[in-house]
Amino acid sequence: MKKLISLVLALVMLAGVAAVGEGFAASYDITVWVAEEIKELTAQQIEAFNSSNQYGIKFNATIEAVSEAVAADNMVNDVEAGGDIFCFPQDQFARLVKAGALSKLGVAASEKVTAENAAGVVAAAKSGDSLYAYPLTADNGYFLFYDKSVIPEEDIDSLEALIADCEAAQKYFAFEMQTSSWYLASFFFGTGCVSEWTTDDAGTFISVRDTFNSPEGLIAVKGMEKLVKSPFHLSSSKADSFESNAAVVVTGIWDYELAKQILGDNLGVSDLPSFTVDGEEYHIGSFNGCKLMGVKPSNDAYRQAALHFLAQYLTGEECQMQRFNAKSWGPSNLVAQASEEVQANPGLAALLKQAPYSVPQGQIHGSWWGIAQVIADDVKLATDEAGLQAALDNYQAKIEELFTLDNTALLFVGAWNGWNNADTDKTYYLASKGDGTYALTFDVPESGYMGGRVVNPGSWDTDKGFAQVTEGADLIQDLGADNPDNNIVFAAPGNYTITWDGEAFSIVKN
Repeated sequence: MKKLISLVLALVMLAGVAAVGEGFAASYDITVWVAEEIKELTAQQIEAFNSSNQYGIKFNATIEAVSEAVAADNMVNDVEAGGDIFCFPQDQFARLVKAGALSKLGVAASEKVTAENAAGVVAAAKSGDSLYAYPLTADNGYFLFYDKSVIPEEDIDSLEALIADCEAAQKYFAFEMQTSSWYLASFFFGTGCVSEWTTDDAGTFISVRDTFNSPEGLIAVKGMEKLVKSPFHLSSSKADSFESNAAVVVTGIWDYELAKQILGDNLGVSDLPSFTVDGEEYHIGSFNGCKLMGVKPSNDAYRQAALHFLAQYLTGEECQMQRFNAKSWGPSNLVAQASEEVQANPGLAALLKQAPYSVPQGQIHGSWWGIAQVIADDVKLATDEAGLQAALDNYQAKIEELFTLDNTALLFVGAWNGWNNADTDKTYYLASKGDGTYALTFDVPESGYMGGRVVNPGSWDTDKGFAQVTEGADLIQDLGADNPDNNIVFAAPGNYTITWDGEAFSIVKN
């Protein structure tokens, strides 16, 4: 059967093929998961595909509103019950590949997708040398929003000038340094540093090339230091910071309408500024993220091929422009990006202006986000260059520890250990009892969210959690739809023992 699927996919993925046989002339009942805001538009697009495709394919599509993040979790938890076509953010790609939730593209389809879409988005859809998803958007990046009544236009290219303007006006410069690695990495990218992670074809992380701890990294934290030590720095990426006395906010296209509503004609947008260290200028970089569309694997070769045809159509130039016109989603298609309509959108134009300085957000180890996040705090506390270097040394040591983790062990990660899924002190590991079961006795501290999940170290997979608790359910909270991550959330602080028997959890309060 695998050979049949491979043969058919190789055939049908040929772009512009006139006919591939009558096997595709059929009706297929499918389920499609998309964001609520494009549900109706997607229905129209599928009907357009039904009436225009040359193969006689008809889809009877049930279109369900499932957010991208929830779709990824649902697919990992139960691939068979998942949508036949679904959308997800690129940071969920590796775990979806590992879960067997994505059908690989054929050779010709891969060539077509690669030729027609921005390189960074294509890279985000690749595991090893193979493409496993279709580019949907290329608008998940950030740029500069500013209040033109406070910030002179001639200052927007200089970090130092922007900081001075904010301090003079006693208004905040909102750039999420201390609470988000996604934004913090921008200074390192600006000096040429990289953090490039490699996965095998199964989606497992096997190596990393990370140069944050380097002479270039030291330059980056010297630039970062200027911002985080300003009394008017605010670690935020929300446009509503303009309502809380901010004059500058670094955020993305999703916040454009709110920023416009707050500032009106005083809203200015641009690419990120440069900073100066030892007389040299460095343009602040950024992550460039995206959304992808995946096809669930199927044993029916013709059905599988038909689904790939539909996914290719839904992510093509025409459909991407329809989503842009209806919802301002930023295209990944190169022709669509160059269109007058997209170029005329101020937010997307600023994002595209930042693009040459951006780094595609490829596959990144889940623990990296927590490890890198502490750099800005360490930089803020540093009193000299040695302190800045110590921040980088601490970061590198934690990166190196990731590849010594026992990925077969069980770690209870949550509020009690600061959500550190790369915990190496063994305090929250479930220990073998020698009878096939694993147990952990630990304290749940009082906090606003007394929840967590059992994972393999370094992973965020959610196959062990609330749904697997069979004894002691009265000790945890049933949050229903408000618990999409399948977390175990305790009802009260205290000392607990949790035991895993390979299929279910039992929980006892001591």
